[in-house]
Amino acid sequence: MYATDSRGHSPAFLQPQNGNSHHSSGYVPGKVVPLRPPPPPKSQASAKFTSIRREDRATFAFSPEEQQAQRESQKQKRHKNTFICFAITSFSFFIALAVILGISSKYAPDENCPDQNPRLRNWDPGQDSAKQVVIKEGDMLRLTSDATVHSIVIQDGGLLVFGDNKDGSRNITLRTHYILIQDGGALHIGAEKCRYKSKATITLYGKSDEGESMPTFGKKFIGVEAGGTLELHGARKTSWTLLAKTLNSSGLPFGSYTFEKDFSRGLNVRVIDQDTAKILESERFDTHEYHNESRRLQEFLRFQDPGRIVAIAVGDSAAKSLLQGTIQMIQERLGSELIQGLGYRQAWALVGVIDGGSTSCNESVRNYENHSSGGKALAQREFYTVDGQKFSVTAYSEWIEETPQFLHMGEIIDGVDMRAEVGILTRNIVIQGEVEDSCYAENQCQFFDYDTFGGHIMIMKNFTSVHLSYVELKHMGQQQMGRYPVHFHLCGDVDYKGGYRYATFVDGLSIHHSFSRCITVHGTNGLLIKDTIGFDTLGHCFFLEDGIEQRNTLFHNLGLLTKPGTLLPTDRNNSMCTTMRDKVFGNYIPVPATDCMAVSTFWIAHPNNNLINNAAAGSQDAGIWYLFHKEPTGESSGLQLLAKPELTPLGIFYNNRVHSNFKAGLFIDKGVKTTNSSAADPREYLCLDNSARFRPHQDANPEKPRVAALIDRLIAFKNNDNGAWVRGGDIIVQNSAFADNGIGLTFASDGSFPSDEGSSQEVSESLFVGESRNYGFQGGQNKYVGTGGIDQKPRTLPRNRTFPIRGFQIYDGPIHLTRSTFKKYVPTPDRYSSAIGFLMKNSWQITPRNNISLVKFGPHVSLNVFFGKPGPWFEDCEMDGDKNSIFHDIDGSVTGYKDAYVGRMDNYLIRHPSCVNVTKWNAVICSGTYAQVYVQTWSTQNLSMTITRDEYPSHPMVLRGINQKAAFPQYQPVVMLEKGYTIHWNGLAPRTTFLYLVNFNKNDWIRVGLCYPSNTSFQVTFGYLQRQNGSLSKIEEYEPVHSLEELQRKQSERKFYFDSSTGLLFLYLKAKSHRHGHSYCSSQGCERVKIQAATDSKDISNCMAKAYPQYYRKPSVVKRMPAMLTGLCQGCGTRQVVFTSDPHKSYLPVQFQSPDKAETQRGDPSVISVNGTDFTFRSAGVLLLVVDPCSVPFRLTEKKLFPLADVSHIEEYLKTSIPPRSIVLLSTRGEIKQLNISHLLVPLGLAKPAHLYDKGSTIFLGFSGNFKPSWTKLFTSPAGQGLGVLEQFIPLQLDEYGCPRATTVRRRDLELLKQASKAH
Repeated sequence: MYATDSRGHSPAFLQPQNGNSHHSSGYVPGKVVPLRPPPPPKSQASAKFTSIRREDRATFAFSPEEQQAQRESQKQKRHKNTFICFAITSFSFFIALAVILGISSKYAPDENCPDQNPRLRNWDPGQDSAKQVVIKEGDMLRLTSDATVHSIVIQDGGLLVFGDNKDGSRNITLRTHYILIQDGGALHIGAEKCRYKSKATITLYGKSDEGESMPTFGKKFIGVEAGGTLELHGARKTSWTLLAKTLNSSGLPFGSYTFEKDFSRGLNVRVIDQDTAKILESERFDTHEYHNESRRLQEFLRFQDPGRIVAIAVGDSAAKSLLQGTIQMIQERLGSELIQGLGYRQAWALVGVIDGGSTSCNESVRNYENHSSGGKALAQREFYTVDGQKFSVTAYSEWIEETPQFLHMGEIIDGVDMRAEVGILTRNIVIQGEVEDSCYAENQCQFFDYDTFGGHIMIMKNFTSVHLSYVELKHMGQQQMGRYPVHFHLCGDVDYKGGYRYATFVDGLSIHHSFSRCITVHGTNGLLIKDTIGFDTLGHCFFLEDGIEQRNTLFHNLGLLTKPGTLLPTDRNNSMCTTMRDKVFGNYIPVPATDCMAVSTFWIAHPNNNLINNAAAGSQDAGIWYLFHKEPTGESSGLQLLAKPELTPLGIFYNNRVHSNFKAGLFIDKGVKTTNSSAADPREYLCLDNSARFRPHQDANPEKPRVAALIDRLIAFKNNDNGAWVRGGDIIVQNSAFADNGIGLTFASDGSFPSDEGSSQEVSESLFVGESRNYGFQGGQNKYVGTGGIDQKPRTLPRNRTFPIRGFQIYDGPIHLTRSTFKKYVPTPDRYSSAIGFLMKNSWQITPRNNISLVKFGPHVSLNVFFGKPGPWFEDCEMDGDKNSIFHDIDGSVTGYKDAYVGRMDNYLIRHPSCVNVTKWNAVICSGTYAQVYVQTWSTQNLSMTITRDEYPSHPMVLRGINQKAAFPQYQPVVMLEKGYTIHWNGLAPRTTFLYLVNFNKNDWIRVGLCYPSNTSFQVTFGYLQRQNGSLSKIEEYEPVHSLEELQRKQSERKFYFDSSTGLLFLYLKAKSHRHGHSYCSSQGCERVKIQAATDSKDISNCMAKAYPQYYRKPSVVKRMPAMLTGLCQGCGTRQVVFTSDPHKSYLPVQFQSPDKAETQRGDPSVISVNGTDFTFRSAGVLLLVVDPCSVPFRLTEKKLFPLADVSHIEEYLKTSIPPRSIVLLSTRGEIKQLNISHLLVPLGLAKPAHLYDKGSTIFLGFSGNFKPSWTKLFTSPAGQGLGVLEQFIPLQLDEYGCPRATTVRRRDLELLKQASKAH
């Protein structure tokens, strides 16, 4: 389209010659290739210099013809002239060279800036929506103004660059249906080393039902094919951070308040605290009808403290009985000038300050005209709290302005970092889709009332270079497969493994109001996604698609408000799931809970990816979801995986936070269906599937050792169901915090016996908080509200008011919970709340190898553990897993009994006479050794098994089986070893029964008697089952003996005894081999006994009546019950006090205990606790501590106690004795009538002097220095009242404090990012 000039233009960036040279060795992203050609041969002396002042060029050169003529002339000259000619020629050349070099250096372009390449030609295509632009070889264009075209294709060395200038004043908008960057083409807006300064916008326009669709890319796109280059680099800015201070929904800590005309006749008065904006009093005085009401108002105002804000508004009429004394009181104390002449039904409003005079008063009056006032009487004044929050008081209409819609927490609460994320959505490079006002055509309008056909960016394999940084993508994505805001499509390796010297990345993107996902990583490995925001998006946001994507790193990304979409079953909500049935087989109706409803902010389809410093909040289902594909899906189907995802070790997981998600913050479980719908399985392809289990091994080889997956530093709070649900093994969760979730953390084993060889799951150095001081805010996704917490205040709830809150939930096991702390699990009359609990309605097995040690329970934990009771949510508590719930309290830190087991109180299979009942836990604490028997029967559906301990025949356990409808029912009772049991059925005895020894160590044994008809014959065999291939080894036949006594003598031999009189077949289950680690079975295989029974009887096989009392045994203790421990548990609980999303920073925990008058009289102390060190005082006065903000863990520089008699001395101390760069902590005790220090607290952080008269308690946190931190606070309570317990976390060693530079702070996150990059 555009021809080059005769001299030719070299590209600003070296371009490949074809698609096969997509890794051009000359390309260095962010750096313009120098405008100098390679050094010429010695025979050629030419140099070219270009000025950027104008488009034309000045060329200085010696042609070959001139050089030859000079040589011939020189041969003809005499030798004596040779030197002179050479000198003159050389001198002229160097003079010219010096001049040109000077010009060149003065006007040389910045080689890092693509728009400063002097070979670019300014381009202004104008406004022509029909123009189809092709930029090809020799076309090097600089866009300098707004333009509208139909489309742009860049190919064969063509280059398009957006113009920029130093002051960033350009504003260029390009509208086009699409931009296609083909082999050798390049689009540049800025560069990494020369960021774009102006405003650049690319608007992709067009409707879904209009115009042609391009192959592969569709419509409204920026597409990058093989050999293409896309470099977009906007101005760098903070992408997102955490709030430094709480923003309440009203802007005020006590919420908003509306003072509207819904009040009654007379003067309606509100008194507002000038320091906190809290409504202190709300009264109505009917001064129209009653003189006494006027006198009451006069007294009311007389006793108000100076400085209080008073708002007054007339309701209907107020003047008729308004006495002169009251008028004078309003004039004197509030400064009113209009109250004196107030007439019948006049509208009057006033906002004033007690004793503030007329200058502090704002008032308005309107006359009564014709049954209405002559307009609104509106009075307004603005004020500031002591924290610096602006608020306005408007009488008659409303007060509180300039406020956020919802509560945004900006604090560390109860040791958990709950600061809200704050993202900046705007960028100076914008890629946006142009959308219609409402949904249209075939764009899923049954689910969306707005247009969802946005633009998209699609990058194909073998691109030359793609780097996107600080770009805003708005209204991007389409509810169609493959059309996402940013889509790396089957690109393979995009780092050094793919031949890229400069690894591909996206950095600092803002993707908001997206119609389909955020960033899709599809068949692509080694991509870095960093500092990117995804806000208000449909479908999985950060999406790894086919289950083959590996080595990608997601670093410090934020996903907020991830909503359901329609593309995949896992994207869909309930209604979408049941409505969209075109891809199911036959009349199958999808089940939303198991087929769909999995939309997640981070959808990680392969474990070998890295997640560092990310945040996910507000997802319809999950924040981060790891799933495991059995085989590649989608367009990767048919590829052979070198290693199965579910066997592959986990990549880096460090310092991620998840909150306010519905199903789970973190979810590690499940896979997707990898077959098409059929009669055998009518579910849709890629629906959620429960077949995959995460069991990582070295080299993904199940024959090699397990490799523990490490979840390090997870913060999960305010998630409705689960803070984290983690299935698989081995898995370790450490340094993590869970707060205000329905269930903090649930571990589920990686499979079912006998195919699962056994694994471990451990949580350590972690904190669990049941109901924190973050009360939440009703609105948005917070559907459930009720009372709760230690103060029983209104708060948001994870489910309804009856949902049993649990900190750590045991499902099956084996798990190990250690070195962890639990806080604030307080039941209410409506619900149970326990630190440790169990999965409700659990039909699965539970192992006695669940271990708990070194745990600590705070003072506000009423239920250390709870086993459930019949009622809401628990239902009848009669599932097999419910009955067999158990764990091992290794050191007594849960129960006070070392080496004890804790089970459900009605479980007599685990009891002995010395066990201890704990009724409120519904638990029994016992000593002993325990294991499981796995009982499997064949072809016996709906058969219940009853197992009875010989010592407690009146307390049998009835087991329904894991799945009563299964052809092979399974039962797994937990049993005390070295005891006898009988087994009975509620139907015909099974013809084939298998008994597996689970968690038996060598020589562990029990005796079992199984009920059969008296005419039954048996074949009993033993063997070792090999889990890997299902084969049997070392098969032995059991032989019958003639008495139970003989069987007892020969219990180590393969013998059985059948007592036909009772119908009981007795045998001993005794382990012959050693068991290692967490394996369910021995090192030789799973020890199994197979019983084949032959009988023609149709009788029900329940032998209880005949078995007992004949085989009854008196209860006995095998292992002695330990004595109860006394004293505090040493070393229990997490050593960490605070869990934050910036773990490289140090925080100082400070706690105040401020008793009320009654508690003070009772002798309760006042306390300031600093990092666990208590500073106590019991006499009235003021305690002041000064702490060095630059020392870790802390250094107290001053402690001053001012008794009540000397409290005035504190004024001089605050004036003169607080050293610069100091944290100031102040607490009062007793009633101090006048604490004249409010003006002295302003230099320490208050926004204004506070009202500190007649307070019950005063607590202050301040800072002495030139910096005013956000954490400075003042708390006060009315006379006679205390402030209870207040906790704050103060950051230490901030640069703003002026602390001397210490050694470099270790940044573990950056170390891991570097490690991940090297691994790429």
